[in-house]
Amino acid sequence: MAKEDDEQEYLFKIVVIGDSAVGKSNLLSRFARDEFDLHSKATVGVEFQTQVMEVDGKEVKAQVWDTAGQERFRAVTSAYYRGAVGALIVYDISRRTTFDSVKRWLEELNTHCDTTVARMLVGNKCDLENIRDVSIDDGKSLAEEEGLFFIETSALDSTNVIASFEIVIREIYKNISRKVLNSDSYKAELSVNRVSLVNDSSKQNKGALSCCS
Repeated sequence: MAKEDDEQEYLFKIVVIGDSAVGKSNLLSRFARDEFDLHSKATVGVEFQTQVMEVDGKEVKAQVWDTAGQERFRAVTSAYYRGAVGALIVYDISRRTTFDSVKRWLEELNTHCDTTVARMLVGNKCDLENIRDVSIDDGKSLAEEEGLFFIETSALDSTNVIASFEIVIREIYKNISRKVLNSDSYKAELSVNRVSLVNDSSKQNKGALSCCS
């Protein structure tokens, strides 16, 4: 039985949400493929990337969904919140309106997710310091108010992109590991919530998570 447990791996569904043009797709492509598209177009509908990592000696697959921020697609994407156990709520530090939308995105997340979600507030495009419209303190204050992790990133120059996902993945792993230890029946619940413990011999693209403070 112990041998089977050693071979198990975790599949976590994470959604990346926020207003259009805050850099969600580029955050995802930088995380999954170390790529950045300067001429990235608005995402139509929803797409996802899977990244394989290792946490505490366990293989973890993060299935990260890029949810279109444009209002006309929200009816399409709302179903994709289901089963998410992690979320990055992204705003553009150079556009105050995208920061003001964060609470609405949080409300939508809470409406569609019936599980405890590890949530990270991400101030993206920190390379645009010269036209900053949202202070670091504003981001920290909102995160504290809403009980979120907080980080500023730049998909353009890679600043904190990996760290933002790592922190969320580690928090999910910690939460789920604690529940599995405390309740055998939680394993069945994981499958229902699309956070599966699966047996998979594929070990491609394995990378080690670094410790984040």
